[in-house]
This record gives sequence, C-alpha cells and structure tokens, in this order.
Amino acid sequence: QVQLVESGGGLVQPGGSLRLSCAASGSIFSINAMGWYRQAPGKQRELVASMPSGGSTNYADSVKGRFTISRDSAKNTVYLQMNSLKPEDTAVYYCNADIYTIGAARGRAYWGQGTQVTVPS
Repeated sequence: QVQLVESGGGLVQPGGSLRLSCAASGSIFSINAMGWYRQAPGKQRELVASMPSGGSTNYADSVKGRFTISRDSAKNTVYLQMNSLKPEDTAVYYCNADIYTIGAARGRAYWGQGTQVTVPS
C-alpha cells in the first residue's frame, strides 16, 4: 500500500557531504512526521533527525550543526543533507514516516529499506 524508497547513500571521505532522499508513494491520505534513523553494526537503531508536518525539526546531538532535514510535502519526500561527515556516521540510514493511508482510522509508521553510508577512518 505504501512504499518509502531511499536514495543517496554511498562512500564518502571524512569531511565530505551526502544528501539522502526518501520518497513515499502509494495510498497516502496524509503524512505526519517524517524522519531519519540510523543503525551502525552492533548498535541499536537511533533517531538522527525528524520533522513533523508543522515544520519544526529535531536532531540527535551528534549531528546538530552538520545535518539538515527538510521536506517537500508536495512530493511526499524528505531529505537529509549531511555535511562534515565523520567515520562515526557510518551506518545504514532508514527513512521513517507516520502515514495515514486512505480509509485508515489512524496513522502508522512505515520504514524504508535502508541506504548504506560509509565514511572510512
């Protein structure tokens, strides 16, 4: 019914930049919050950044000042601009969205398939 498709991951040298994109498609009535999580090997998945439909933003302390989340509501797409990347940013990055599908009484969380970001030390 709903798909989140991520793109933009890859290998980048320390200090470099990447831009992740996540597009939601399917039987979407409305989207509340959208955000990005990441999971490094041997670690739990953690919130990187989130953005409710109202436009405010929330960032993990480890990425404040380096990462920027943004949304294009017309395209049901969320972006994560990552600058000054560090080896500790290496992880699989997952898109997350709280979506009301057409005919649903409540929203639920959907996840993308994940995209690998690698910053070698």
